[in-house]
Amino acid sequence: MNKKWILIYLILLTFTGYTQSKRDFYLIRVYHCKNDDQLIRTETFIEKAWKPAAKRYGITKIGVFKPITNDTAVMKKLYLLIPAPSTDHFYQLEDRMMGDARFQGDGAEYIQTKHDHPTYERFETIVLRAFTDMPYLATPTLKNPAPMRVYELRSYESASEKIYRKKVEMFNEGGEIKLFKRLNFNAVFYGEVLSGTRMPNLMYMTSFENMNDRNEHWKSFVVDSEWKRLSSMPEYQNTVSKIDIVFLTPTPYSDL
Repeated sequence: MNKKWILIYLILLTFTGYTQSKRDFYLIRVYHCKNDDQLIRTETFIEKAWKPAAKRYGITKIGVFKPITNDTAVMKKLYLLIPAPSTDHFYQLEDRMMGDARFQGDGAEYIQTKHDHPTYERFETIVLRAFTDMPYLATPTLKNPAPMRVYELRSYESASEKIYRKKVEMFNEGGEIKLFKRLNFNAVFYGEVLSGTRMPNLMYMTSFENMNDRNEHWKSFVVDSEWKRLSSMPEYQNTVSKIDIVFLTPTPYSDL
């Protein structure tokens, strides 16, 4: 292959998102729906139109989850987890979809929805950058069928940017990620929140066979000698001001 064709090949790889960056970027989109009708219509769009189009543009692992909650919840939610090699890729993806006739056809009902018959109440978007000690998204190695699995999405806020950076350091240089790995928490990602409604903030997702498996893992974690040593270090005291935990289950069409 001559230099000209090598250059063209590299450009194509970059354009379609197949080149591997030093660290992944993640986009988490949370759809808020007021009833089952909205949720079904949004899910149908994601499964039949959005996800296939994203695959055509090089995003190979897309997580789609629902909260583990009761059916009487006031607001129904749908979570998307989208990895990409750069933040630009997210914007390029939206632009390409707007000009994609197949996508426009597959998602017509959702795209052309009327103002008095919306498919959701709102959605929120969170942009993250992967931690250095786990730079790429991972697919969990779980044995149970998807409906039985539990994905735990955690959000840690800090009182200041400086304190937040110490918590990130605790995961990376401090060895907290290594501890999670040794205890088989089946992490999907760890990420620094670059843009979102809660900042300064980090988020991470771990996964388990079921809720009992999740509880047993955390019991092992809190009594582990390495965690006791790490959490007692003066520089890592009071690094988290608020913790938010969401338990999720993957949809049948989720890649994760």
